[in-house]
Amino acid sequence: MMRSLLDQDSSSFSTISFLLCIPVVTYGAWKYVEAKRSPLNAIPTVGHSGVLTSYITAFRWLRHGTELLQEGYDKYPGKAFKVATISKWIVILGGKEHVDDIRRVSDDVVSFRKALEETTQTRYTLGRRPDDDPYHVATIRTPLTRNLSSRFDDIRDEIVESFKDYIPLTEEWTPVTAYDALMHIVCRTSNRYFVGLPLCRDPGYRSLNERFTITVVISARIINCFPDFLKPLVGRYLTPAPGSVKEALKYLGPTLEERLGQETRHRAGWDERPNDLITWLLDTTTQDYHRTIYDLVLRILTVNFGAIHTSTLTLTHALYDLAIHPEYIKVMREEAEAVIAEEGWTKVAMQKMRKIDSFLKESQRLNNVGSLLMVRKTLKNWTLSDGTLIPTGVLIGVASDAMNKDEASFPDALTFKPFRFAEMRNGDGGLDSVKHQMVSLDIDHIVFGHGRHACPGRFFAVNEIKAMFAHIILNYDVQLENKSMERPKNMYFEGMKSPNQKAKVMFRKRKVD
Repeated sequence: MMRSLLDQDSSSFSTISFLLCIPVVTYGAWKYVEAKRSPLNAIPTVGHSGVLTSYITAFRWLRHGTELLQEGYDKYPGKAFKVATISKWIVILGGKEHVDDIRRVSDDVVSFRKALEETTQTRYTLGRRPDDDPYHVATIRTPLTRNLSSRFDDIRDEIVESFKDYIPLTEEWTPVTAYDALMHIVCRTSNRYFVGLPLCRDPGYRSLNERFTITVVISARIINCFPDFLKPLVGRYLTPAPGSVKEALKYLGPTLEERLGQETRHRAGWDERPNDLITWLLDTTTQDYHRTIYDLVLRILTVNFGAIHTSTLTLTHALYDLAIHPEYIKVMREEAEAVIAEEGWTKVAMQKMRKIDSFLKESQRLNNVGSLLMVRKTLKNWTLSDGTLIPTGVLIGVASDAMNKDEASFPDALTFKPFRFAEMRNGDGGLDSVKHQMVSLDIDHIVFGHGRHACPGRFFAVNEIKAMFAHIILNYDVQLENKSMERPKNMYFEGMKSPNQKAKVMFRKRKVD
């Protein structure tokens, strides 16, 4: 009797296993046939290209993406190549011609928004509203950027006060976890500009924005590890937006309610109308359904996500470079002191700090936050200028890190030359001076993208970073722990390059030169 039951259970288990195998085998067969028919087969591969063996490369991509991109750039110079990831192929482009191809193609053929939606999983991480109608991008591009000069005093004041809190001036060397401290400073300073005092200094509000920034990045990475058909299910459980908005309402709700009421009462505006992000958002949108507390909170969180993450990474990279190249501090101090004596702490002064600008740009060239930039998604079959056909539904991107280290564009490219771009700005005419600034777009040097979808917040970010960096060199001496001259090792994930987030930098009050 017992044997009969066991045989019956075994038979049932075999039947269930067989039924479960049918969709798996069918999916595998479909993927195999699809792969064999795809025009992607004509594009060379870095790593493995088989239906199953490609997953070997896909797992390597997770931790060694930058190496794969460099390998493809060297092996196929000026050509397109593809790399396998867990859920898809990515086609990588390199060289000026391909950058120009992306810059010139229309959005109905190759989409920036669809790529952002896929890579950042914006519908889950940031919410549907910013994804469906990203009017806040226009806010960043115009009023947020335009008001930098008039609000620079606020930026400067918050830099001074936040450094006092997170990196106090001490006579003795004091260790500081650089990434954490700089994230706090960037968050507070950015929000002094966005929402003002006292909210920007509220520890809970600051922590909320920092956690939201980190959670968005991590959630997007996890969701993208799953096949497309599982992403809606995974994304539904990982979305940080609703909880973050609910928490943010405690801090922003009363202010937004009051401001919306004032907007209703004073249709033509009023004399005391605050010059901040809330006003700029309300001025940008023409849709009543955007003029709600919930929507405005979500936009403010989204703008914070863009402002905090990359600026913190860029400034941390630059600080590590400063610590291992102390021989350049004196000349930058002299430049900063001379410019500030003439212009004060102003946006104009930031533009005149050529050596500081060059140091930051060189640091960014060698350690940009992304090894793969200008990511787009093809909405139609697209043929590059060299005749390469890229089919519909494919993610593409530029091997920016490899381009930024190309000897043809940057002689002795792997050597840190802090005043490389300052020397380039000494060319003939004013155009040369503008072209090589950190904030400028350059087809040889891809850090902010290029064309109409270039980073709209780069003007704010660059001025904020330069002001913080100048504050550091004028007020502190810096070095790595144990006087190490070895730069903390970067962290890598897919096409992202992050500075070491645990490394400590030693600070003390600047000694007289």
